Amino acid sequence: MSDNFNDAWANGGVAPDRWASALHLFDNGAGVPHEETTAERWERARLLFEARDYIGAAKLLAAVVEEAPETGPRLLLARAYYHSAQLRRAEGQLRLIVERDPVEHYAHLMLGRTLQRQGRHGEAEPWMRMAAAFSGEFPDDD
Repeated sequence: MSDNFNDAWANGGVAPDRWASALHLFDNGAGVPHEETTAERWERARLLFEARDYIGAAKLLAAVVEEAPETGPRLLLARAYYHSAQLRRAEGQLRLIVERDPVEHYAHLMLGRTLQRQGRHGEAEPWMRMAAAFSGEFPDDD
C-alpha cells in the first residue's frame, strides 16, 4: 500500500488498497488500530477481484471463507484461484460447493472449465453437461 491517496488505476478508478485505507481514516479515533470485520474483508476482496488482483483477492477470501463458509465467498474464492492459475485449489473449493449446494449451476460450469484447463477433459464433460442442463441448454437431437 502506498501513502499516496491520489494514486489511481489506469481505468480511472481508485485502487482497492486506497479504498481500504480511506475506509478507516475516522474509525476508533486517531492512532487506535481498527480491526477489519469479515464484511469489510469481503468487500475489499471483491474490489481486488474486480481490479484483477486475483492473488490478493484469494488471500483475503481464504480468511473470509474460514469465518463465513457460505457459497458466495467460496465461489468468488474459487474464481480467484482459477484466474490466478491455482487450479487444484479452485477445484477443491468448487467440489465443496457442488457437494453442499448441488443446484449451484455456475459451480458446475466452473468445475468443468477448471478440469478442462488441467487437461482432464473426460472428467470435465459430465460437469459441463450438468451446467448446460441447469441453464436450459440441451444438445440438439437432430
